[in-house]
Parts: sequence; structure tokens; C-alpha cells
Amino acid sequence: MDKLTARYQQIILDILSEYAKIRYANVDGENQLISDKENHRYQVVTIGWEGKKFIHDCPMRMDIIKGKIWIQQNMTEIDLGEELYNRGVPKSDIVIGFLSPKMREYSEYAVG
Repeated sequence: MDKLTARYQQIILDILSEYAKIRYANVDGENQLISDKENHRYQVVTIGWEGKKFIHDCPMRMDIIKGKIWIQQNMTEIDLGEELYNRGVPKSDIVIGFLSPKMREYSEYAVG
């Protein structure tokens, strides 16, 4: 793994680890950090019960693809692009993957 990928991996894991520590008042369960370091895929899943309803959700997912961090899912209040930028990732290396390629052109981040 090259130095840039290793650095980006650590930044992603730091952000997701912080989020995974959050406990919800309405869910009897937990956030779990899942990382596939070999394929550069990282996510947090929420698993538990909300009353009688089983919850299994992915509030955050990021991948490293061709030297860029792709934000694939963000169902939180956290601006992951800004968080990555504040931790030293240039906006040219951040892709909002859940936006269509056409819509990415209007973001302040990379298209792909």
C-alpha cells in the first residue's frame, strides 16, 4: 500500500471510529465499524432494535478508489467532505459518490 492510501485509510478509520462510538437513545444496539483494508472499503453499520423493529443500517461508507476517497453513503448530520478536508485531504481527492456524475460537477469536490 502506498503512503497516500495508508494516510487516507487512517483518516477514514479515525472518522468512522469516532462515529461508531455514538449510542442512540432510541436504538437498543450499537454502531459497528467494518473495514476491508485489502479492498479499501470502510463503513459503519447500526444494528439493534428500535422497540419491536430490527434495525440494520449503514449510516456511513467510504472507499478509496484510484487514490481518491469516495463518500458512498452519508445518512448523518456530519459533512464528511468537510471533515476529510479539515483533516488534510484536498478537495480534488474527495468524490461524493452518492451524487450522479452530472451532479458532482456542481460540487466543490472531484467528479471521479
